[in-house]
Amino acid sequence: MKIEDEINQTKPFGSCYQKVVVNFIYTSNWLTASQKEFFKPFGLTSKQYNILRILRGAGKPISTSVIRERMLDRMSDVSRIVDRLEKKALVIKDSCSADQRKIDVILTKKALELLKLIDIEMATWENDFTNLTDKEAIQLSDLLDKMRK
Repeated sequence: MKIEDEINQTKPFGSCYQKVVVNFIYTSNWLTASQKEFFKPFGLTSKQYNILRILRGAGKPISTSVIRERMLDRMSDVSRIVDRLEKKALVIKDSCSADQRKIDVILTKKALELLKLIDIEMATWENDFTNLTDKEAIQLSDLLDKMRK
């Protein structure tokens, strides 16, 4: 559905760039709401999931400052999110051997099992985006990259 129809806009946008910005914001909010619903059964937020993915990708304990650098939302309070993940027994915090002022974060087996389950369900959730061809998805990603330059 066109953005004009989604937001019940009756007059034209001021420019094609204004339309892009409105469409981008609307689509971002749509995607955020979809993610929120997806992660709810797993007892996670998208930011918590992002941290778990970062840790799994690192393959070793990493500090909260390294996690912050890799976050999709860099405004996140990583320490607070890690504390919540620790309460859920998904991570362990340990003193950094190289710098005692830093905390290393380690994935637990429970987290790895949860991530495996999420990976399976994620494939189904991503089917919501199959109205784009592979070529279109690549083009859209490239255009978003270009927009941020």
